[in-house]
Amino acid sequence: MDGTVPFGSPDYFIMLSLLAFSRAMDFLSTWVATPTLMLEGNPLAKKLGWRWGMLLNLVMCLSLAAWPLSAIVISTSSVLVAARNFQQAWLMRSLGEETYRHWHVERVRETRISLYLFCLFAQTTLTAAVGGALMYFGDLSLIPVAIGLGIVSYAVAVAFYTLLSVWRLRRVMS
Repeated sequence: MDGTVPFGSPDYFIMLSLLAFSRAMDFLSTWVATPTLMLEGNPLAKKLGWRWGMLLNLVMCLSLAAWPLSAIVISTSSVLVAARNFQQAWLMRSLGEETYRHWHVERVRETRISLYLFCLFAQTTLTAAVGGALMYFGDLSLIPVAIGLGIVSYAVAVAFYTLLSVWRLRRVMS
């Protein structure tokens, strides 16, 4: 399964199913956590909203299913994002989006920025290390390398969007 797979082939439909499931889990976990997208960390996803976001994801899934490496990377990152969303979704829903946002902002404000950033970088570095190990020891085999790259991509996304959020928060506080 190197390179590309023909459109409509069994491998294409396997990759399409993998992408559709993982992207659906990302969407479901986001909807459970923040139905109004108030807490969405990705500004593009927030701007697109549910309808345009679904359309873009459908096009992305149909396109990327032809490239197994890309399909596995995106799928791995998506299920990890979904798992992270589900981890806090119950709290976001029980408190309500606005109350959760206020509570979270207050916790960040009460924490030394150096401690917050240290914990963020420790979390994302440890996560990326697992992905890096899979890539390094995967013997250049497509699946372990793609899963490893997906884990590293997830860690980078968590670091990026969390830093973006903290930067916005600190900008508002000044």
